[in-house]
Amino acid sequence: MAPLALVRTALCRERTEGLMIMLYTDIDSPLGPLLLTGRPSATAPGGTAIASLTVPGQKTAPVPGPDWTRDPAAFAEAERQLAAYFAGESQDFRLEFAVGGTEFRRKVWEALDAVPYGETSTYGELAARIGAPRAAVRAVGGAIGANPLLVLRPCHRVIGADGSLTGYAGGLDRKRHLLALEGAAPGR
Repeated sequence: MAPLALVRTALCRERTEGLMIMLYTDIDSPLGPLLLTGRPSATAPGGTAIASLTVPGQKTAPVPGPDWTRDPAAFAEAERQLAAYFAGESQDFRLEFAVGGTEFRRKVWEALDAVPYGETSTYGELAARIGAPRAAVRAVGGAIGANPLLVLRPCHRVIGADGSLTGYAGGLDRKRHLLALEGAAPGR
């Protein structure tokens, strides 16, 4: 039997030009079920670059299509790192991401990645960090809301200017849970 990474590589080559295979799995977590999607990658830990991590009911959550492949083994490394995070044993993720986005969104997401574990930032602080004017706070919020990598890219660490919890694609209860896990002030 061929190693799984070789099988995935062969499957990608068999696809028509411009199309890539989409992999997915569901995992249990303290937040409830998580849907992980990704694409095979020779450079990613575990062989899969993560395209999204979403929760049930999330507006922007992808829906696995009939041409998608359920492959729990492809996400074993991501699942291991998530389990360590939820157990309080790890503060960051060493995974490859396969997400697109506009240049502005990518800047915002890079700024999100820089918010340390256990700390919070405001939309205004993130706007300043990327060199955007104060008036761009709503656009920053839109980019954060479009983040397809809940938990992995820490949009839960962004709070309102007054310290209050503000929107979170996974729901405010999950945001509270993540901030408590990290020992960050949960806001009002």
